[in-house]
Amino acid sequence: MTSRLTIDPSTQLPSINTFGDLSHFLRSAVADEEAQQLGESMSILASHIEAIVAGHKLNTERSYIAPLLMDLMTILREHRALVIGLSPAWRGLYEYASYLAALNNFRLMLGNWLLEGKGKKMEVIAGADFELVAWRTLGEGMLLVDMYDQWRGQEQQESGLAALEDPRLQRARNWWNKLRG
Repeated sequence: MTSRLTIDPSTQLPSINTFGDLSHFLRSAVADEEAQQLGESMSILASHIEAIVAGHKLNTERSYIAPLLMDLMTILREHRALVIGLSPAWRGLYEYASYLAALNNFRLMLGNWLLEGKGKKMEVIAGADFELVAWRTLGEGMLLVDMYDQWRGQEQQESGLAALEDPRLQRARNWWNKLRG
């Protein structure tokens, strides 16, 4: 199995250092149509987050940051609707509920930042706090995509009987019936 992530030479572990790296990883996750749609949606989310992080470093004026946050809220709502509409196979994963909770938490925090940001500057939204919550949220999404990929791989390999030719399958059934008496 090959990793879709770049390997850090100092640690020999896969790494993602920017939201752009994350977008590339998500675009490469094409297990099926739903996974591809989720990956593309997360990629769009990551690019908006990256724009806000970069923009906040240059300008903390409310008139500049607030529209970016509002756009992100819209993208986040659309993404959340996509996540809610995923098939039962996704909803059966533990990581699904965790990701949905992270999305809801991120949405609430964005709303609070917008409401609390009085005056000309948006200093209530600390760049590091925003980045931390964004990385956590997207990390939960990456984990969901990864676990779904693993689940699909197991699902496809799970039954050895399905891969047997007819004579071998019949022998396996006969052996099983003998054991059961």
